Amino acid sequence: MFKRILLPVDGSELSLRAVDTGIELAARLGASVYAFHVIAPLPASAYVAEFVQVDPEYTEEATADAERYLAEVHQRATAAGVACHSSYQTDLRPYAAIVEVARKHQCDLIVMASHGRHGFDRLLLGSETQKVILNGDVPVLVCR
Repeated sequence: MFKRILLPVDGSELSLRAVDTGIELAARLGASVYAFHVIAPLPASAYVAEFVQVDPEYTEEATADAERYLAEVHQRATAAGVACHSSYQTDLRPYAAIVEVARKHQCDLIVMASHGRHGFDRLLLGSETQKVILNGDVPVLVCR
């Protein structure tokens, strides 16, 4: 049924629970997983990019976090006997990066967490999961 499952991960417990769900599903189906993390650039750089230089300390810390999150997914996948590849990238729009990686790596399912924003936060910030569902062409299994 599904051969390659994309697992977006942000390092939160909720996203790691979604990772476990995706890995368990992959193990049952004989599928592989692709772990992916989106590094958010410094907020100010989105508005005044030509004036703000990238903070090397932030970049190093964000990259180390991404590598740590992805290593955790690799460890969990290996323990379950599931093949795992991964990558990370910087993008202002995490949902767009997730949709693009799903296409690029021919993933046929995305398993991701929803942090369940409500009220004004949802209206103001939106939901990356909801945006993935609306902008992608791959089924999305949402874990809460």
